[in-house]
Amino acid sequence: MSDSQNAISSLDKLFSSIVVTPRREFLARGTALMAAAVAGTDELFAKEHGGAVQASATEKDREYMTQAIKLMRQAGVIDKTGGPFGAVVVKDGEVIGSSGNSVLRDNDPTAHAEVNAIRAACKKMGSPHITGATLYSSCEPCPMCYATAYWARVGKIFYGAAWKDYQDLFDDQAIALDMKKPLTQRSIRVAELMRPEADAVWKEYRGLPDTKRY
Repeated sequence: MSDSQNAISSLDKLFSSIVVTPRREFLARGTALMAAAVAGTDELFAKEHGGAVQASATEKDREYMTQAIKLMRQAGVIDKTGGPFGAVVVKDGEVIGSSGNSVLRDNDPTAHAEVNAIRAACKKMGSPHITGATLYSSCEPCPMCYATAYWARVGKIFYGAAWKDYQDLFDDQAIALDMKKPLTQRSIRVAELMRPEADAVWKEYRGLPDTKRY
């Protein structure tokens, strides 16, 4: 068989393997995907991500989450120390920190359940790091609480209610969206000031013989 005949045969095989999608079906798929992307909480993402986490949860995980939800109700409904949020931190099968929200009781905007629980856990472990620990939060952590877990080196997070479940009462999702905006467009205006002077302290800090990173 000649080279030209081989090329034609290859093209025939290629085109025979192509599946043609009707225009209406193609547009419908595109519209569905676009709607899912705009919504930000589409079913595909839930199945691929949330569903996977749900499937990997054990009975012990559910027990710890039950504790977090009890703390949630205690804080928000019974004691009214803050919003209905609760959190439990577990490491190596042991609860090392647990708390409800205490923003109103302590007049402290940082006293979220997750922050309180992580603080207690780190104090108990005698370290700012609780590497490999699991955080069970009754609600999806806000940006501050996620950052706290990040700095504490928490290994995994389970959460109950999602931001959208209580966005009429708390603006966790609004904060996350606000942080994505350019500095000049955020709710709190952010501007650089005296950078050289601040950078000079960083240079001094780097020169210390016992500098520690955390």
